[in-house]
Amino acid sequence: MIVGLPKEIKNNEHRVGLTPDSVSEISANGHEVFVETNCGKEIGFTNERYESAGAKILNTASEVYEKSELIVKVKEPMESEVHYLNSETTLFT
Repeated sequence: MIVGLPKEIKNNEHRVGLTPDSVSEISANGHEVFVETNCGKEIGFTNERYESAGAKILNTASEVYEKSELIVKVKEPMESEVHYLNSETTLFT
C-alpha cells in the first residue's frame, strides 16, 4: 500500500497523522510512505526524521494525494483539498 501524509492546513492545526515512528513501522511492513515537505516541522518532526524512518518527501500536497492509495490526516479535508480526493483514494482522519 502507498500511504500519504499531507500537511494539515486548518488554521492552528500543527498535529500530523503519522509520526516518524509510525512511518518506520509502516515502512518496515513493506509499505511506501509519501510525506509532504515540512509536514511536521511545527512540532519538531523534520523532513530528515521522516526520511530516516523510510518516507519519501514530496514538495506539494497535490503530489502526495496523486501518488497515494491511503491518505492519513488529523482533520477533515478543507474545501481547498477536496478536489484532490478521488474514488481510488481512501481517506483516514
